[in-house]
Amino acid sequence: MKNIGISLLVIITVFISTNANSEQSPEDIIKNRQAIFSKNYNTAKRVQSLSSNGDFDEAKKLMLEMSENYKTLKEMFPDNTKEGFNTEVLPLVWEEKDKFNSLMEKASNDMVELASVIENADNIRGTLGKLMWGNCKACHSKYREEH
Repeated sequence: MKNIGISLLVIITVFISTNANSEQSPEDIIKNRQAIFSKNYNTAKRVQSLSSNGDFDEAKKLMLEMSENYKTLKEMFPDNTKEGFNTEVLPLVWEEKDKFNSLMEKASNDMVELASVIENADNIRGTLGKLMWGNCKACHSKYREEH
């Protein structure tokens, strides 16, 4: 029940923040997108654990939540958020906006696919690597500053 409440809060927050992007300060937009990326990373770790333990129903719910987050992220890179406020995004996101948005769409679609195949996957770890972690790596390696 607690997870449902947290999930609803995140969805509502994302919905409100997406609709209000034009009204938000650059700092708020950057912080919101960082929070969504962080949420997806933490959720991905949870998906990995749940799937490895055979708790597919809960993992699938989280996969679909991540899918929606990727769709939301496409709208969270307006021009006035290119720098400042500890953003770790490289300028390439804005130079290749269509490619970046395609990657977010692919990540979203892959999470939906993952939810449909994970339970019957012969290699759970490999399937997670291909359909979940591979998208994280593709984005980080191209569009995020190195740490």
